[in-house]
Amino acid sequence: MNLDQLRDHLCSVYPDLCPLFSVEFGDGVLNVASNDIFSAANDLKNLGFDRLLMLTAVDRGVVFEYQCRLLSRAMSAAITLKTEVPRERPSVSSLVPLWPAADWQEREVYDMFGISFAGHPDLRRILLPDDWGGYPLRKDYKDPRMIRRPDYI
Repeated sequence: MNLDQLRDHLCSVYPDLCPLFSVEFGDGVLNVASNDIFSAANDLKNLGFDRLLMLTAVDRGVVFEYQCRLLSRAMSAAITLKTEVPRERPSVSSLVPLWPAADWQEREVYDMFGISFAGHPDLRRILLPDDWGGYPLRKDYKDPRMIRRPDYI
């Protein structure tokens, strides 16, 4: 299955999201609603996307952008699932039931951004002490010891 066939399939499953499927740098990108992330990931796994390459988040100011990159060895293709997560009570479904490798990556996103993962088997800090205050990769994080990067970089 090439990216055009994958796009056609995904557009038949998620017709409202079809305009949101794009190809960037030779890889597919699918933007989904935050409550659809698990079902979209499950569908992609059933289509042959057998590897979870990485899972992360980006603080966009108003919302967080959650990204999950998947690889299909059979298709020699990669796809990135993206969704917006609200800043107030940020939460998405855990992908650990689909890919156990998501365990520590979700814990890192929780530790750095404060995004919780519904259904995660052991969601707790992984990089920072349990009593650490705040989430260091958020744009609104404050620490008097921190040296802020200039906005023009």
